[in-house]
Amino acid sequence: MTQKLQRILYIEDDPDIREIVRVALEALGGYSVTTFDSGYEAIKYAPQSDAQLILLDVMMPGMDGVMTLSHLRKIPQTSDIPVIFITAKVHPDEISHYLNLGAAGVIAKPFDPMELVFMVEKNWTQYYGQTS
Repeated sequence: MTQKLQRILYIEDDPDIREIVRVALEALGGYSVTTFDSGYEAIKYAPQSDAQLILLDVMMPGMDGVMTLSHLRKIPQTSDIPVIFITAKVHPDEISHYLNLGAAGVIAKPFDPMELVFMVEKNWTQYYGQTS
């Protein structure tokens, strides 16, 4: 049985996209959303976030999403949290690579903010359907 999603952590360097995602998920989905603007910030604070799901941008300066995921997997408090990449890099080979790294799913940018909750819930449900 899929657990109810309530707490999401979102890592995105673009402040406008970060705010759009936060508002859409909180207003339309009723989720509690914690945001970070870099992989470094996420690695430092995510262990205390009590998140159930991590949404992660791939293309970020300094530490990209793939490297951030690698670091989060080494932290006991975040090692098992499902991660969905939100990215413009959605060539089939890239998607396959993200899934092989252990991502629960991929949401393509640009996206319709009004559809974001549906896309997150679809990935969440599919992830837990595969891991049951």
